[in-house]
Amino acid sequence: MGGLGKTTLAQLVYNDKQVQDHFDLKAWTCVSDDFDVIRLTKSILLSIASDQNVDNHDLNKLQEELKKKLSQKKFLLVLDDVWNENYNDWDRLRPPFEAGAPGSKIIVTARNQGVAAIMGTAPAYQLKKLSNDDCLSVFAQHSLGTRDFSSNKSLEEIGKKIVIKCNGLPLAAKTLGGLLRGKLDRSDWEGVLSCKIWDLPEERCDIIPALRVSYYYLAAPLKQCFAYCSLFPKDYEFEEEIILLWCASGFLDHKESGNPIEDLGRKFFQELRSRSFFQQSSNNKSRFVMHDLVNDLAQWAAGEIYFTMEYTSEVNKQQSFSKNIRHLSYIRGFCDGVQRFEGLYDIQHLRTFLPVMLTKSSRGYLARSILPKLFKLQRLRVFSLRGYHISELPDSVGDLRYLRHLNLSGTEIKTLPESVSKLYNLHTLLLEDCRRLKKLCAAMGNLIKLHHLNNSNTDSLEEMPVGIGKLTCLQTLSNFAVGKDNGSGLRELKSLIHLQGTLKISNLGNSSMGMILGFLFHAWRLFILKTCENGKTGFLLDLVRELKGFLN
Repeated sequence: MGGLGKTTLAQLVYNDKQVQDHFDLKAWTCVSDDFDVIRLTKSILLSIASDQNVDNHDLNKLQEELKKKLSQKKFLLVLDDVWNENYNDWDRLRPPFEAGAPGSKIIVTARNQGVAAIMGTAPAYQLKKLSNDDCLSVFAQHSLGTRDFSSNKSLEEIGKKIVIKCNGLPLAAKTLGGLLRGKLDRSDWEGVLSCKIWDLPEERCDIIPALRVSYYYLAAPLKQCFAYCSLFPKDYEFEEEIILLWCASGFLDHKESGNPIEDLGRKFFQELRSRSFFQQSSNNKSRFVMHDLVNDLAQWAAGEIYFTMEYTSEVNKQQSFSKNIRHLSYIRGFCDGVQRFEGLYDIQHLRTFLPVMLTKSSRGYLARSILPKLFKLQRLRVFSLRGYHISELPDSVGDLRYLRHLNLSGTEIKTLPESVSKLYNLHTLLLEDCRRLKKLCAAMGNLIKLHHLNNSNTDSLEEMPVGIGKLTCLQTLSNFAVGKDNGSGLRELKSLIHLQGTLKISNLGNSSMGMILGFLFHAWRLFILKTCENGKTGFLLDLVRELKGFLN
C-alpha cells in the first residue's frame, strides 16, 4: 500500500550517522514502474559519482564502470519503489554488485510481495498502518508543531475524528496536518472534518480521500501551480526552478503588494512543501520530489489540458494528442525522431513544450526537421531543448512572440540567432553548460523584460553584446564576459542593480585597471547600501566618499 512510510523509513536508515560510517559508498535510486536496466545503471553510477559521464548506452560498458566503482567497497544501495516482478530484469541489473566487499547491502522498497520474493535474500519487513495514537501524533506534529494536544485541548477531540479518516496512513496525516498548520480556529478543523470530498465515491476517484481534501483547500493559484507539476514523471527530482516555469505560464501574474513575482513563487513553493506535496530528495538537499500518490493527485487535478508522454523503448512511435492540451512534457529519448511528435504541430494553443531528462548529464538527439515545425506553435510560453545535441537554432525561433521561458542548457549551440532579440516577452533565458557558445545576439538589450540569464559554464563566450545594461530587470546573470572593442564593458553593470546570487566576470584582460577599480567601488557601494541598517552607515559611507574622490 502507498503512503505507509516505506521510503521515509529507508531514508532514516540511509542517513543514519552509524550507517554512514559503516559503508564506503552509498547510492539511492528511485525505480518506479520503469525498470529499465540501462537507465537504472546510469542512475546508480550518478548517485555514487555525480560527475560520472553516463552518455554511453552500452549496458556492458556501463556495468563495467559500475563494477570498478564498487570493487572491494562495502556499499549500501537503496532501490526505492520497485514494481517489476520479472526475475530476468533483476538478473541483468545485479552483476556489478557482486564486486562489492562482504557486508554490502541492498535495501528494496516495494508495495508488492512478489517483488520481495524475486529480489530478496532475507524475509521482507512488512510495514503496517499506524495505530490511531501514532497517527494522531504525526498529525499533531504537522498541524501544531508538537507531538500532542496538551497546549490545544479544545482541538483534540476533533483532531481524533480527522485522524480516523486518515486510515492509519502517515502520508495522509502529514498532508492534513500541513493543511491545518497555523490554524487554531475550531471552525477550520470542523470544515475539514465535514468536507464533502470525503464522501466522493471511489469509482469516481481512486485518490486517497485525505489527499483530495488537502487539494480541495488549496487556493486557486496554488492549484494551478500544483497541477503543473503533473508534467514531472514519478520520482523525478526537481529544483525551485519550477517557479520560473510557473511564472512563464502566467500563474504568478497576480502580484501581491507589488512584490516581485519570484517572491510570490517562492511563497507558493514553500506553501506546497509545508503541506507535504513536495518533500526533500534523499540524494540532493536542494532537490525535491513528489510521493507517488501525490503525483497521482497532480495528474488527477491536471485534467486533459496537461499531457505527459511516457518513455517507451519505441520513442519514435507516433503519439496521439488531444486538441485540448496546453502543456506537454515528455521523457527525452536518446534519439527523438519525427514520428514521436507527429500530430503535435496542429495544436496551435500549446503553451509548454518540456523535455524531461531522467539522468542530468545524458545527451540526446533531435531530428533536424522537427524544430521549424515546433516554432510554428506561436502560442508557446515555455520551450526547452535542454540536453539535446543541437548546434544551431533556426531564425524562426523569433516568431515565438509570446515566449517567456527558453531553455537551451547543455546544447552545442555556438551563437544565438539574432531573431532571439525579438522575443520581447522573454523572462528567462537558460544557457547553462553551453560550453561552445561564443556569441549572444547583438541586440540583446531589446529584451527589457528579461529577469534571468543563466549562462554559467559558458567558458567560450567571447563578450557580452553592447546594451546589456538596458536589462535593468535582471536578477540572474551568471557570467559577464567583458568585451574587447565592440562588446560591453564593466560600466554596463552599473545599471543592473537587482542582480542576486553569483556573478562571474571573465575576460578581465579586456578592461583597464581603472574600469575594474570603478566597478569594484560600485559593487561595494551597493553592498553597503543594501546590507547596512539606517543610522549605522555613517562611517562606511564616508569611506565610500573618500574612495570615490580617489578614483576620480
